[in-house]
Amino acid sequence: MKYIKTAIVAAIIVLAASCKSEYEALRNSTDVMEQYRGAFRYYNAGKYLKAADLFDQLLLATSGTPQDDTVQFYLGMSNFKLGDYVIAEANFDRFVSVFPRSTFTEEAKYLRIECLYRTTYRYELDQLPTYKAMSAINVFLYEYPNTKYLKQMRDMLVDLQERLDRKSFESAKLYYTIEDYKAAAYALKNVLKDNYENQYKEEIMYYIVAANYQYALNSVPDRQKERFLVLVDEYYNFISEFPESKRRKELDGMFEKAQSYIKN
Repeated sequence: MKYIKTAIVAAIIVLAASCKSEYEALRNSTDVMEQYRGAFRYYNAGKYLKAADLFDQLLLATSGTPQDDTVQFYLGMSNFKLGDYVIAEANFDRFVSVFPRSTFTEEAKYLRIECLYRTTYRYELDQLPTYKAMSAINVFLYEYPNTKYLKQMRDMLVDLQERLDRKSFESAKLYYTIEDYKAAAYALKNVLKDNYENQYKEEIMYYIVAANYQYALNSVPDRQKERFLVLVDEYYNFISEFPESKRRKELDGMFEKAQSYIKN
């Protein structure tokens, strides 16, 4: 048994050494086509780190040859498969600038956008990467209106827009949370002014009514009537848009309370 275990360990060591020596031999080889074939062997075997290293080494040797665009494209693909989206995005960005008419160009542009999309942040954080990704998607759809990636592009746009919509909504809602109701109503209305189709429109319009209600309720008596009249206007705006809203009963109560102040 001990002999068998020793033999197995020795075989593993020999195998590892042979794999390492094969890879090192390829890295040090001056035979470009041998390196090229080796890079694809590693890529097809899912060994993307080694493939990326070999494709990177081939960049200079294959420049201006028929393999040039293939090497540069698969360098990006190797980094993409590794999950290194920042490096892959730079690879694909360079590719489309150097090879605007390659057979790989449309896919490279799509994959660059995938990289941009995957490196965007949650809605609470900086949204500049979101705007960059959305701009790239819109350019892509203009260039390739019938692309096979149409669904993926639209799904990305919906998701990215949702982040922007939520960020603007949550930022405005913060005033309501800290009980600055006048500022809340103003900020929330500006959210809809900037984008009336905000995906959180129902919530935004609810908080506009609620903010106006709290603002009027907490005002000095001489100003309550006029401020409850503003609430009534916002209430009618809400129910015209969302007559079956789950918030309807709560807002109806605010409306009835406002009516009692207005009639006095």
